[in-house]
Amino acid sequence: MFVVAHISDLHFNGTRFNRARIESALNYVNARADGINALLITGDIADEGSPSEYREAHRVIDSPLPTLITVGNHDTREGFREFVLGEPGSAPVNSARLIDGVLFLVVDSSIPGRNDGFIDDDTLTWMSAQITAAGPDTRVLVAFHHPPVVIQMTFMDTIRQTGEERLAELVDQHPNIVGFLCGHAHSACVTRFAGRPLCVAPGVASTLNLPFEGQDIVNRGQPPGVAFHMLDGDRLITHFRSVMF
Repeated sequence: MFVVAHISDLHFNGTRFNRARIESALNYVNARADGINALLITGDIADEGSPSEYREAHRVIDSPLPTLITVGNHDTREGFREFVLGEPGSAPVNSARLIDGVLFLVVDSSIPGRNDGFIDDDTLTWMSAQITAAGPDTRVLVAFHHPPVVIQMTFMDTIRQTGEERLAELVDQHPNIVGFLCGHAHSACVTRFAGRPLCVAPGVASTLNLPFEGQDIVNRGQPPGVAFHMLDGDRLITHFRSVMF
């Protein structure tokens, strides 16, 4: 069984409150690392994209697991690259990694200066090349920040990923894509996209209300959350955990 621990929307902001939530989620995962193959973090590492937030993230994010991270709408590519990756640049933050026979494509759906998402053509071309190089029998998990579908959260649906029909075409070209993993919504959610499971991780920094849960945007009674994705052949199974802090 191949297992991915998935967290998202950490929002480092220098406060003890957010840091305690983040450390609790990481500690929960790390304490169970013997049964997990990889740790995935799908964006919004920083809250405002400031150097101090990325320095804090660099100090705190630590795991014995292979760790894959991309950026969200609250991040800046330059800050993320400098303080998290240790390299300069403003290009999309994309990475491909083969872990225990599973290919992860962790791609940048952010648009600098905006809250909505879009995967550019160059990234889609790169993704296709990576899958082709890995071979048709290699299972592929694709991760990014913004959901490419409506999830019935009024505000978040206005800042989702668009141009998603181009991403769906990638599944037609490469049927060995077995699932999509993302964040952004601060609400654990499972649906389908392009005939594949689409799993949205719960928020670490906060949970956002659904339309019928109240007038407040943030659901303040919810603890940080973790998603565990289990890959059984080509079948993706997701379990969610709330973590006390």
